[in-house]
Amino acid sequence: MAPPSPLLNFIRFLTLTLLLGAAAAQADEAADLAQKVYDRPNGRDLTTLGRMVLTEKGRAPRIRELVTYRLDKSGGETANLIRFLDPEDIAGTGLLSIDKADGSSDQWLYLPALDRVRRISSDRKGGRFVGSDLYFEDLQERKPSRDRHRLLGRQTENGLLCEVLESVPLEADDSVYRKRISWIDPATAIPQRVDYFEKDASTPSKRWLLRSKKRNQGYWTITDSRMTDLASGHETRLVVDSALYDQKLPAKLFTSQALADESLESEYRP
Repeated sequence: MAPPSPLLNFIRFLTLTLLLGAAAAQADEAADLAQKVYDRPNGRDLTTLGRMVLTEKGRAPRIRELVTYRLDKSGGETANLIRFLDPEDIAGTGLLSIDKADGSSDQWLYLPALDRVRRISSDRKGGRFVGSDLYFEDLQERKPSRDRHRLLGRQTENGLLCEVLESVPLEADDSVYRKRISWIDPATAIPQRVDYFEKDASTPSKRWLLRSKKRNQGYWTITDSRMTDLASGHETRLVVDSALYDQKLPAKLFTSQALADESLESEYRP
């Protein structure tokens, strides 16, 4: 058999180069979209008052009132605090998450019954937060650089034509999830749906859905969302009744010491 001609070799080389270039361009586009979602304007700080509603078959819904605080600190660090207000059996329970510039996160949980703050170890990131469908990892702000992103096309979700984005951890042990697929409204950079894949890469284990949003002080606020365990049907609904941006929340509010003393929050609650 005669060896390939120089022209044929050139055509093959050119084709491969074009394919690699197209793949690289798509990867850049996917990474840019993930970054756009992460960078969506959200104020320097945010305080919300709302409810967590837990629903499962055969039981009446369990309603928990809560307040949340978020502060974007200097140097790319973000702090989030969740505090339950009612009912009595969970009132005072708090979770503090510090998401660092390098992508790592620290979390502390305060349990009033024990009157102690304990740090959440990294091997518990798949643990359920206070019996909800939210894992401790879901309450961290994950930097896009920790994942490899790929665009899967466009689909309509929630009445909007969305970009479908697949995100896979660069390191398998860096997440409880094998991958996430997000349906993102390109106009607002707000996900309308996220499917979470744990053990099975072809079948999602959980699904998050956006139900409503509105503008507050010029910022889009997610006011109603649901996280569902697709195997059991158990659902966690988060409702935001009020939201206040840019109150100049102090950094001292986001410490493990303050986590044990909710009286420090009183003047900042809606």
